[in-house]
Amino acid sequence: MDISLDLTGRDVLVVGSDTVSRRVVARYRGAGAAVTLLAPGDACARMGQVVVGNSAPAPDLIVWVDGQDGLRSVLTDLATQQRIWLISEQGAPELPRGHVSLVGGGPGDTDLMTVAGRRALGEADVVLYDRLAPREVLALWAPGAELIDVGKTPGHHSVPQAQIEKLIVDHALRGSRVVRLKGGDPFVFGRGGEEVLACRRARVPVTVIPGVTSAISVPAAAGIPVTHRDVSRAFTVISGHTPFSEDELAHLVGLGGTIVVLMGVNTLPHLVAGLSRHGIAPDMPLAIIERGYSLDQRTTVTSVHDVTGLLGTIKPRSPAVIVIGEVVRVSAWEDMGMVGHDHLATTVADLAT
Repeated sequence: MDISLDLTGRDVLVVGSDTVSRRVVARYRGAGAAVTLLAPGDACARMGQVVVGNSAPAPDLIVWVDGQDGLRSVLTDLATQQRIWLISEQGAPELPRGHVSLVGGGPGDTDLMTVAGRRALGEADVVLYDRLAPREVLALWAPGAELIDVGKTPGHHSVPQAQIEKLIVDHALRGSRVVRLKGGDPFVFGRGGEEVLACRRARVPVTVIPGVTSAISVPAAAGIPVTHRDVSRAFTVISGHTPFSEDELAHLVGLGGTIVVLMGVNTLPHLVAGLSRHGIAPDMPLAIIERGYSLDQRTTVTSVHDVTGLLGTIKPRSPAVIVIGEVVRVSAWEDMGMVGHDHLATTVADLAT
């Protein structure tokens, strides 16, 4: 029988050791309960005071996690006398050293989280998550975990990278299973490599669970393939976080194929000016896909020549993926025509109607 209880503000007594009970405590606190964790002997002593009418408050629920069977029998009898529910829950394993999983959360659609990523979250004691990770479902996916927001916004890092790495390692050294959850893939401009090195320096076991990178999936959500037969047989993923050198710009034009830019909204004018200086065609198609996989996803299609004149009007904002290349013509936008100063900005919902 599956019975759901509203535990908001309820007094829940969890019985067991600190390490084994850690996920149970986190889960009940996450449900809004006022949780007290006691060793089995201390729990029996408290309930004994309740039975004899001393000042000890009676809990609304007792959750047995681990301890000697004899003490459990005593506590069960005391709870029965007071008509207090006592249930049992599986504790977490005691680990001499924890483990870290770097998990890619994909582009934001919860259906695109991998099975391995979901499994790691379900076993986690601590989850450190980013702004672009699928955080709205974390309480459901990681019910026994402490959730720590270390998200960064453009131009502002709420928690410095060095501090994030220290938090990861410190929790793992205390025996916790730690999940570092990122948007996209942890090794695609996610600083996952730095966090792996931090774990290895501390001799903490670490596993990398790849995620669906926005570099491919977000263009796909707008109907744009990054490669297409007889159009583009290569694609280059670049970070637009900082401006490119002249050599880098020349190589991008010379390589041909599709250019996919992440974190490039603010440096887009510099990028297209540089590409133009090094010979890219002025009418080369360019698409800006904002907030991929969200209900307010917006795709703007234009050209390398026209995009700078549009920016003041459309005011694109991060997160956004920029695609430059002939593959943009392959998408459904081909039927609508290229967009110049009379730009077209639409959403996935608009396309469906």
